[in-house]
Amino acid sequence: MLTGIDHLVVVVPDLAEAIRHYAGLGFAVVPGGRHPGGSHNALVSLADGAYVELLAFEHPNPGHRWWAIFERTRREGSCLADFAMGTNDLERDLGVLRATGVPMGEPRPGSRARPDGYMVEWRLSTPPAEHTGVAPFLIQDITPRTERVPAESNHQNGVIGIDTLTIVADDLAWVRRWYDGVLSEDMRRIAGQVTDANLVRLGIGRHVLQYERPESPSDPLNAWLHARGPSPTGATLRTNDGRTHRLSAAGSLET
Repeated sequence: MLTGIDHLVVVVPDLAEAIRHYAGLGFAVVPGGRHPGGSHNALVSLADGAYVELLAFEHPNPGHRWWAIFERTRREGSCLADFAMGTNDLERDLGVLRATGVPMGEPRPGSRARPDGYMVEWRLSTPPAEHTGVAPFLIQDITPRTERVPAESNHQNGVIGIDTLTIVADDLAWVRRWYDGVLSEDMRRIAGQVTDANLVRLGIGRHVLQYERPESPSDPLNAWLHARGPSPTGATLRTNDGRTHRLSAAGSLET
């Protein structure tokens, strides 16, 4: 079953600059390494087990699902682009999602060469490109997850985990169908499940997914959909003193 938000993906125009920026925000940032597809990353590990991935491309790869987003970041700045859900049974969850109408891709291998030479490996399945950032991609580790996720999760700003990821969508009916089969009743109760015409709020593990739809033509969310399309608008991060910070759609920390 799905185990929660595995990580958030923030696509950045320059990785070295992003590392400096996030360190300046009070995060401990660990270089992650290089992927075969031309990208490289750095990771902000959180005490709740999730992490934030800062990702840029070293080499062109127009076929990559985040390449167009990366090109946009070079004009507009960093972007909270996508999110992964962890699973302990990739084939089962794929079968359930496909049965509800989600055309998830076939499982395929993924890997990253860490700076120390260790090869981290996993399996993943991604939704169609048009659902990037709205439907999660699924990830299941091959090598131990402790090798993929840095141990350092003590941050000067006090952030300890992800509370809520908020996503704007223009149709919530398919969102409800997607998650009906893969979420247990216990998971739903964690978040005080809400589902109505304009809001779907679901608990998954320690995290909450919140999908919003514009309520009227004058709703500001319509402007967001027109400019960015269905996509994440930000995430709320928990801190060790009970406060929250907001990770904006541009990947900036707001208190």
